[in-house]
Amino acid sequence: MRQEKDALGYVQVPEDKYYGAQTQRAVENFRIGNEYFPAVFITAHAIVKKAAALVNARLKNIPQPVSEAIIQAADEVIDGKLNDHFPLVIWQSGSATQFNMNVNEVIANRAIEKMGGKIGSKSPVHPNDHVNNSQSTNDTIPASMHIAAILAIKGQLHQPLVKLQKALEEKAEAFKDIVKIGRTHLQDATPLTLGQEFSGYAAQIEQAHEAIAACLPHLSELAIGGTAVGTGLNTRAGYDLMMVDEISAITKHKFKISRNKFAGLAAHDAIVSLSGALKTLAAALMKIANDIRWLGSGPRSGLGELNLPANEPGSSIMPGKVNPTQSEMVTQVVCQVYGNDTTIAMAGALGNFELNVFKPLMAYNILQSIRLLGDACESFRSNAVEDIEPNLKNIRRHLDNSLMLVTALNTHIGYDKAAEIALKAWREDKTLKAAALELGYVSAAQFDEWVRPENMLGPTD
Repeated sequence: MRQEKDALGYVQVPEDKYYGAQTQRAVENFRIGNEYFPAVFITAHAIVKKAAALVNARLKNIPQPVSEAIIQAADEVIDGKLNDHFPLVIWQSGSATQFNMNVNEVIANRAIEKMGGKIGSKSPVHPNDHVNNSQSTNDTIPASMHIAAILAIKGQLHQPLVKLQKALEEKAEAFKDIVKIGRTHLQDATPLTLGQEFSGYAAQIEQAHEAIAACLPHLSELAIGGTAVGTGLNTRAGYDLMMVDEISAITKHKFKISRNKFAGLAAHDAIVSLSGALKTLAAALMKIANDIRWLGSGPRSGLGELNLPANEPGSSIMPGKVNPTQSEMVTQVVCQVYGNDTTIAMAGALGNFELNVFKPLMAYNILQSIRLLGDACESFRSNAVEDIEPNLKNIRRHLDNSLMLVTALNTHIGYDKAAEIALKAWREDKTLKAAALELGYVSAAQFDEWVRPENMLGPTD
């Protein structure tokens, strides 16, 4: 252990850690759960510190050698080389002050080491005076929330969505000529193709992806430079503009200054909005995953219209059983995302005056939702969707047995007579054709000409 000092006195800190006294106090005072800040959030905060070091050197707020050491240390954090030095759970100050100081201390001590100084001495690099120069927890954490969300969307969610949509579109094309019975209200309906059914799934993913992308402009606004309450106290004129330029250069994403820094600190509406878009994606995935597992139910006592891949044994007691585990995984992820969205909505609404103090919770939940959805989409695509095959025998059997093919007769004999045919066939367990002929409403030739599922797939000429 080594001894360090902060405003409250001396603290014993593990010798092999770059964090300091304030982090150690937080480790001891917040022994709650095991929900730690995601790596992408640590990366985002280090990006803010790197940008600040660049800007503060240019403004001559800190010496150039100190800036260079901070930048080098921040780069190591960004690269994930110092992940073992961030021990704090999210259950702490609602502004995430302890996390901000954890990052400040790690970067400062690593910079001190690089400059040949003594770790914990705060010289020649001070965690507050140098690493945190021109900053407050209250403006850097909101900036990092937005940066991390964008990094996560681009790095963890975008490609899985693109690939899942493509896989569904490929299935839609492959199944375009397979006519099957439709279902509404869980009851038989008029026919469509299996390809048309899958095209709907692909469109849901596309639309959900568009909704998430629509959140990026608002997320690209950073309240950096607002410091404690949004006024920009202890910054220099132009600091905020220089910061968004540096962050944009580091991340290769165009950021801009928040249109109102007071809102940027006191509310997190962009995060709430993004969570809503993620919930929309989750809802689409729930629908798709449930449809696929129902269509694959059986294999002999269910619908059995899809053959799902057998990825692993499905039962510890029933030999040979295989379950739709990928669909079940997706639906569980969706429930978690729904819960995260409710938490984020409540937390976003509970900001008071100049500061929302639910920042760690919101950051954790939004990043968890992004990660879960990205991972779920990738797994669902590679372990389920790509290997789905139609069960043509069952599809044809259900189609031929459906009473709703009678809808094709509406324009020829009218709704009431067609309904009478369907009800007679159902009550007497007869085919539609037999019921129609017994009632004398159509001839055999007329029935065969008019009731053809392949001609019931769209508008007539």
